[in-house]
Amino acid sequence: MEQQMRYSENGLWVLKEGENYRVGLSEKGQDDIGEVMFVELPNTLAEVKEEDVLLGVEGAKAVTELLSPLTGIVVKFHTELTDNPEKLNSTDKKDNWILEVKDIEPATFDKLSVEIW
Repeated sequence: MEQQMRYSENGLWVLKEGENYRVGLSEKGQDDIGEVMFVELPNTLAEVKEEDVLLGVEGAKAVTELLSPLTGIVVKFHTELTDNPEKLNSTDKKDNWILEVKDIEPATFDKLSVEIW
């Protein structure tokens, strides 16, 4: 299965795996927020629009809301983050993902950066 990685300006990575797009916290996002201590998942979302809040995050350096770089249908949320917010501090993309979406506009993904911000 072909994989493609892109990055948003606000510190998120987006990994395209087949039809799904997984969104997580990039090294830039980790650096901007500092060590994550608390997260609030809006896990009632069935779909997400560009600029919607994906996650409320409390870190050592900042309390912020991470906004979606994509519009699409939510496949699943990384619900383990509620009890284990420190997973967002990991450099492993198997741990520091937030949600998975599908049915996005390909142009939205293509306009994201191939370089880490």
